[in-house]
Amino acid sequence: MMRKLPQFISTLFQILLKMLLDLQDDPAWHTAHLDHEDAGETTNYSVAQECLDRLSIALGGNTIVPVASQLLPAYLAAPDWQSHHAALIALAQIAEGCSKVMIKNLEQVVSMVLNSFQDPHPRVRWAAINAIGQLSTDLGPDLQMQYHQTVLPALAGAMDDFQNPRVQAHAASAVLNFSENCTPDLLNPYMDDIVSKLMVLLQNGKQMVQEGALTALASVADSSQEHFQKYYDTVMPYLKAFLVNATDKPNLMIRAKAMECISLVGMAVGKEKFRDDAKQVMEVLMSLQGSQMESDDPTTSYMLQAWARLCKCLGQDFLPYMNVVMPPLLQSAQLKPDVTITSADSDNDIEDSDDDSMETITLGDKRIGIKTSVLEEKATACNMLVVAPTLVPLLKFYFHEEVRRAAVSAMPELLLSAKLAVEKGLAQGLPALVEALHKEPDVEICASMLDALNECIQISGTLLEESQVRAIVDEIKQVLTASSSRKRERAERAKVEDFDAEEGELLKEENEQEENCSFLTFFDELTSYLTPMWGKDKTAGERRIAICILMMLLSSVVKLLSTCNDENPDVRQAAVYGLEALSRLNVVIRNPHALQSENVMAYDNAVSALGKICHFHRDSIDSSQVIPAWLSCLPIKGDLIEAKVVHDQLCLMWNSWGPTINIYLRLFWSLQRSFVLVKIWQQSKTAGRMVNMLKHLQQSLPPATLASALSSLQPQQQLTLQSILSS
Repeated sequence: MMRKLPQFISTLFQILLKMLLDLQDDPAWHTAHLDHEDAGETTNYSVAQECLDRLSIALGGNTIVPVASQLLPAYLAAPDWQSHHAALIALAQIAEGCSKVMIKNLEQVVSMVLNSFQDPHPRVRWAAINAIGQLSTDLGPDLQMQYHQTVLPALAGAMDDFQNPRVQAHAASAVLNFSENCTPDLLNPYMDDIVSKLMVLLQNGKQMVQEGALTALASVADSSQEHFQKYYDTVMPYLKAFLVNATDKPNLMIRAKAMECISLVGMAVGKEKFRDDAKQVMEVLMSLQGSQMESDDPTTSYMLQAWARLCKCLGQDFLPYMNVVMPPLLQSAQLKPDVTITSADSDNDIEDSDDDSMETITLGDKRIGIKTSVLEEKATACNMLVVAPTLVPLLKFYFHEEVRRAAVSAMPELLLSAKLAVEKGLAQGLPALVEALHKEPDVEICASMLDALNECIQISGTLLEESQVRAIVDEIKQVLTASSSRKRERAERAKVEDFDAEEGELLKEENEQEENCSFLTFFDELTSYLTPMWGKDKTAGERRIAICILMMLLSSVVKLLSTCNDENPDVRQAAVYGLEALSRLNVVIRNPHALQSENVMAYDNAVSALGKICHFHRDSIDSSQVIPAWLSCLPIKGDLIEAKVVHDQLCLMWNSWGPTINIYLRLFWSLQRSFVLVKIWQQSKTAGRMVNMLKHLQQSLPPATLASALSSLQPQQQLTLQSILSS
């Protein structure tokens, strides 16, 4: 309705911009003291920020961006600093809701912000840095890929503003935002400059600057991975000093952030490099674990996360510390939600309390307050734990999405542990996951549950009983039925009077999210549900889902290939139809537009299907042609879930028959460079398997053969690979 009112949006946007002008240049702001972070801000200013964010999300970029493009240039051209500041704050606030449209105009947006990095007023420079940080999150990774050569030097330059420590601190925070969507290779050319400047800030006396530098260093290490090794010996002594010495109450957050930074640096550089320092760090953490900490001490939450990273980094070397880590971890996972219930019209309003960690919702005539800090600690603990009695009940913990998500993601690991232990561990995890799926209200978590269920089924294999299989089939039927019902409801929304293009975009996004819930494992039982999805009256998304379901059943379909030479002519005829799969996959893979954003998911699934054929039916295809063709498609980068499957498949193929050394080394290097590996390197055992395989090659092949293979790589690639082989 609002979008259709003449001039309404433009008028409202102008009012909000004027409210952003209500800002004073309070001297307290320039001190960079943590208590004065909001100095000079008025109620008008704060409300305008919230409203711009809400407005852009509600109305969308196609409505808001044209209005902003018309009004913001005049504010940036005005003589007063408040107008410049207001324009930059507005740009940052609308970025989330307008991201799709703003990405199409990146050059204009980025140049508008970077020009203000040189503004004479420090609060304007701060606002420009703030905008770049927000845009890095909302418009990434497009912004990072296209403008790293201008944005990163600008942020590095802003860290030199020693007259304005708040500007320096914010520049460090923006480096964090930027690096989170960076690949190691993109970030690497700027590392020397960024790390050296962050180290200077780390030694600065202002607490805000030090905290910003610590967080930025942690993010840079996490994003750069093994590239951070060259800075390790310089950085780690300072981090350990903060961990040991920042013990007074004003500096507890610095200690907590040092903890975070140390654990992320350790994960980036690896166990061998980190091993000696890790022992010292663990001793400090254990002493803290046994001490009495106040309720507002941030150390507890940060320490939980640090334990998780240290465990992941050290592997078996972490076992001696388990008896220290597990009791408080279980205690955090079992925290009861701090809930307060009052009457909705009660004078004793929860929202008026001084506790910033309390959030409220109103249900009927009741107002419910929930202490979110407790739930965040609970979610952190759940992300670390794989303990059935604690996690299984949390599959239905409806107070907090992250708690449920963490419990869901732990189920496959829990089941694997149980299987390895006694092969009787199905009683708790899998049935509980199926039951929780039946009641899950959140579509995204429902999709996560289906992914976890898929992994659990593969792990369980023949251990699954018939009753469990039946329960899973029935539940997936219910999920598909519920998904179709939600789609029908959205289709009805398209018929209302106020429906417009923006609402259409919103419906499209909701339908795309819904497609993640349309995963089916048992085809025979569900054919009747699939058949309607082939109709011409169905959306492209629904037809694509049906195709993907069949692709997931390919391991059964490709058995046809082995029967092409069957003595029975009817069997041969049926099997030949299966051979069409190869030609159809080839059409998808060789399409000149296959890697464009709208096609890349189909491409990745086609490559995955081709890999299954190569693996399971090598003798039934022209492997000399098909296998090199498949290898040339790797790595896949669009579908991260499928990427993990494909690259695990590659390791299995290596174990069974092994590609040539030249192909494998080229492939390994491309994997290491790729965006895929940045995301899955720490999440799967694939990388470790590859390293072990390469080391095996190094030991078993003649030196001349290995040298010949290495010569096909670039010098920097050779150095990196040799470093891996020698570690």
